[in-house]
Amino acid sequence: MPVLLEVNIIPIGKVGGSLSAPLAEVLKVVQDRGVKYELSPMGTTLEGDLDTLLAVAREMHEVCFTLGYPRVVTTIKIDDRRDKDISMQAKVDSIEEKLAE
Repeated sequence: MPVLLEVNIIPIGKVGGSLSAPLAEVLKVVQDRGVKYELSPMGTTLEGDLDTLLAVAREMHEVCFTLGYPRVVTTIKIDDRRDKDISMQAKVDSIEEKLAE
């Protein structure tokens, strides 16, 4: 069954406030691995097999070190539901249906 994994990566230790360039490099890992994802202003949600997603999250974390950042803070949340299949879209649809009531 697919799981959802939200990852938030914060590279620290270089001058400048913008993180868009390094985070674009981080997202290339996800694209290269062919993992379904959704980017949000505060993080990225991945959908798929747990072992694969954990490996991808590790690769994403490591990219920042290869870019010269001396410190990286990564937060991961996992939604692993085993009584039924879940997806990013199904979760959004469920809330939107309730809002429409």
